[in-house]
Amino acid sequence: MTVTGNTLVLAAPPAPPAPVRTPARPPSPYRRLFALPGTRGFTAGNLLARLPMGMFGVSAVMMIAGQRGSYALAGAVTATGLAATALVGPWTARLIDRHGQARIAVPATLIAFLGSLALVVCVRTGAPAWTLFASYAATATTPNIGGMSRARWTHLLRGTPDAHHTAMSFEQAADELCFMLGPVLAAFLCSVVLPEAGTLTAAALLLTGMLVFTSCRATQPPVKAGPRHGSPLRALGPLLPLFLATGVVFGSMEIASIAHLSALGLGAASGPVLALQAAGSCAAGLLYGTMRPLGLRTCLAAMAAAMALPWLAASTGSLLPLACALLLAGMATAPTMVTAMSRVHALIPEGRLNEGMTLAVTAIFAGISLGAATSGTLIDHLGPTTAYALPAAAALVALTTVTRTR
Repeated sequence: MTVTGNTLVLAAPPAPPAPVRTPARPPSPYRRLFALPGTRGFTAGNLLARLPMGMFGVSAVMMIAGQRGSYALAGAVTATGLAATALVGPWTARLIDRHGQARIAVPATLIAFLGSLALVVCVRTGAPAWTLFASYAATATTPNIGGMSRARWTHLLRGTPDAHHTAMSFEQAADELCFMLGPVLAAFLCSVVLPEAGTLTAAALLLTGMLVFTSCRATQPPVKAGPRHGSPLRALGPLLPLFLATGVVFGSMEIASIAHLSALGLGAASGPVLALQAAGSCAAGLLYGTMRPLGLRTCLAAMAAAMALPWLAASTGSLLPLACALLLAGMATAPTMVTAMSRVHALIPEGRLNEGMTLAVTAIFAGISLGAATSGTLIDHLGPTTAYALPAAAALVALTTVTRTR
């Protein structure tokens, strides 16, 4: 308030300074990913249906061996199921690409669900051994839920390569998480609840998750009418040796680790140590989704170097170096798989993506079987420490296949 001559002037107080606004923090790539309409729904179903993929094999072995007293029979039954999956899986995927996910995946899952129930009944009632093989072979119609989920992301994120890379990294991390938790859950159910509990729970999760996943129709890739040109098998020909060699890495590393930890006297306590490799891969997959993608050759070179670490650590005879080496080895696998699957997306003819990814997964499963069998032979003749040389050699072979195809 001031006085000017004979006039009293009321002056307004000075305006407070405008607050300084700090720029808003951009949302994380994963938050932007799941902000898209419908993505949370099909992802929830995807995770429910994917968890049993890590449960079925362990559950079947524990159930059959526990009831029939024969690990040889249990191993033969699960091997038959894996072989049946290698034959039936690509055909199921081709039908899904041709007629749509919901139309094919639901009846195919119902057949697999009934096959699991039949296996439980046959084991429980003492049915002839051939019925176990037939029942478990029926589960080969299980659709490749990971491939269908990746196909949805590819459809939704067409034209946005950075977001697509983040989605593929999430899918790889989900694979690792389910294959890490699945065997643990299966072993707990079969040993604590009932020998049949693992298979029954896995079957129920598979059917429930698939129904939730396929109910999300808005995100389902459209079915393209007309003739389909190009062969996924021919397009993926140069990459299939890579996936086969990578499968050998996975299969041989697991068997060598089990044998080495058993030789150290850990027994049942070896489970958490074995889970470190999957945990490392899961964490690296999520981190890789926030980074710029690397070249496939770079990822394979890093994996080849990392796969030599468990071999070196095992030679020390100490648990701590081996645990750290397994964690680091796992961290090198997720970027390799994400980048290799992105190459699959680029090579597969339009409208046949699920079939192409199923062929890649089939090659990985074949490599896992080959790696497990070869590693077992090396362990019997040369010991578990030497068997760690196999995953290191397989990783080098994978790197060589890409070098030759460039």
